[in-house]
Amino acid sequence: MVRSAIKLFLLLLFLGYMMLWFMMPTKLYFEHWLPKIRANSKSTYFGQQGSTMLIYTFPILFIATLGCIYLHLGKKHGDHNVEGRVPTSKLKQPVMVKGPLGIVSWMELSFLTMFVVLLAWSTTSYLNGMFTHIDQMASRSGLLVWEAKLEMSGLTLGLVGNICLAFLFFPVTRGSSVLRLIGLSSEASIKYHIWVGHIAMTIFTAHGLCYLVFWAKTEQLSQVKIGLVCGLGMWATSLPQIRRKMFELFYYTHHLYILFIVFFVFHVGFSYACIMLPGFYLFLIDRYLRFLQSQQRVSLVAARILPCQTVELNFCKSPEVNHGPRSIIFVNVPAISKLQRHPFTITSNSNMDTDKLSMVVKSEGRWSSDLYQKLSSPLPMDGFQVSIEGPYGPPASTHLLRHDILVLLSGGSGITPFISIIRELLFKASSGSSTRIPHILLICAFKKSIDLAMLELILPVSGTTVDISCLQLQIEAYVTREKGADEDNHKPLQTVWFKPNAIDAPVSAILGPNSWLCLGLIISSSFVMFLLLIAILSRYHNSNMVYASSATAGFYMLFMCLAIAMTANATFLWNKKQNRKRLRQIRNMDTPPVWFNNGDRELESLPYQSLLQATNVHYGERPDLKKILFERKEISVGVIASGPREMRQEVAAICSSGLADNLQFESISFTW
Repeated sequence: MVRSAIKLFLLLLFLGYMMLWFMMPTKLYFEHWLPKIRANSKSTYFGQQGSTMLIYTFPILFIATLGCIYLHLGKKHGDHNVEGRVPTSKLKQPVMVKGPLGIVSWMELSFLTMFVVLLAWSTTSYLNGMFTHIDQMASRSGLLVWEAKLEMSGLTLGLVGNICLAFLFFPVTRGSSVLRLIGLSSEASIKYHIWVGHIAMTIFTAHGLCYLVFWAKTEQLSQVKIGLVCGLGMWATSLPQIRRKMFELFYYTHHLYILFIVFFVFHVGFSYACIMLPGFYLFLIDRYLRFLQSQQRVSLVAARILPCQTVELNFCKSPEVNHGPRSIIFVNVPAISKLQRHPFTITSNSNMDTDKLSMVVKSEGRWSSDLYQKLSSPLPMDGFQVSIEGPYGPPASTHLLRHDILVLLSGGSGITPFISIIRELLFKASSGSSTRIPHILLICAFKKSIDLAMLELILPVSGTTVDISCLQLQIEAYVTREKGADEDNHKPLQTVWFKPNAIDAPVSAILGPNSWLCLGLIISSSFVMFLLLIAILSRYHNSNMVYASSATAGFYMLFMCLAIAMTANATFLWNKKQNRKRLRQIRNMDTPPVWFNNGDRELESLPYQSLLQATNVHYGERPDLKKILFERKEISVGVIASGPREMRQEVAAICSSGLADNLQFESISFTW
């Protein structure tokens, strides 16, 4: 009942916040509501930004804090998603497949349409109000009418662009309670950041061009802002043609967002910047927590070297770290690059492997190739320094059990998310649960037969007694570029063990087992500290000191960073102290854990034989996806595609063709 009441209150608060955005461009808001709010919230300590923080910043931060409490209560009482048979949702079916937006569902298209309507409504309302008395304004300013209209058009575009900026940072806040409340994860929301970013930069560029022309005519060209240049640099390198071919250029250039935000605040003033502050504030907290976690070296115990230029990394982890299927981690290897952090899918299962976290890296780029070469080198290795951010991903309970059959379609290394899904279902099947486990059909396509070695990673760890034969699993493997098996490819897996290092720690949650509660504490306490620092500065500003508006904005930004850093550090150190004893016990392991069979898996073992019996290999052909998906029309089919974009688009087109109503499509992609 408490959680239901919290959820209802959060919903009402969010609807009120969204209504505010629709009312902003109206005369009712500007002439009646806003003056009353400013009059009632006028304070010596918070100045003119007090009312904007009350209206725009406080509601979202309050939602984020209360949402943390809601999620903590759900985690404490074992809240799980409904996993029984439920009807497939038409709103989640793809409606657009090969457009510039990628694969888009009806629900995503609906929300995108509402967002565009909000922008269009705001634009027309602002222009309507500004052009009503444009002649009088032009005469008072000594401008021609067209110059006044150009200036007001530029101002309108800036105001509308700020709406985009207010929502830009929510999708890239990886540990966001706001995203989790609405059922989204950060990796699934990256495309929303891309959409909003393109719209924002289009509007801000038009805003800048209007003022360039206006300033050139009024001899004020020197007022061109650095923020626009930084934004254009980020925008240009984020285009798919550049991002996919030169990812490092995109990644490093994207850090210009720091200068962009700083000069944006200088440009509009801190009071007006409070409109976009809540999303950026939550992003800063998340980014700093990720920074703290990435400074810790984690314990890499072993690596399995596969003959197909693939390596499986195995880390020690604290039992408190629970991750669901398809969760990801960001990995940094300083020996290869001190700055680069790459996302990889976790293949281990937190229920079956309480002290282990594993991931698979296939050599497909320079960074991954360098990693494979270092680990497969015959030279001895005393240690291998690695740091991790995460895990991130959907909650532990997913809707995997809602369908009669799960069709998992993968291409190449796209099979890695399905390893964790299969292991999760294997755990449920072997635990004696009364819930019916769906039949699993894994369709995987590889270029060469040597890549078939990746199928062995599906097998559970040897330390468990789980047998894969208890799962209804059928594997159809397709080798597209070879006509038959290559006997030279049957090489055994190799295992590299690393000596334990005293400074390495198991993978652990940055905020401990009560991470949501700690995050809510950081959000609330840092904001209170931020307000106190603003109050102190405002008090001295009014009495003894005089600051320029840009200097005041600089102080406020510094205070915000200081408050976040102090509260996050305090929470981090407290959790580190609480976990120190448990971490010391794990560090003092004298012998490596028996997680797997050191690559010397017995071919006569029952799990391996069960895997072979469930696998059919097809050489020199591609899977007939239409036949596979449409041959089961009387049962509920969940279709999950992972791999190259073209393959996911093909599957989405089949599922959205209308020839079958029993297909529920889902795409796994990482657009970064």
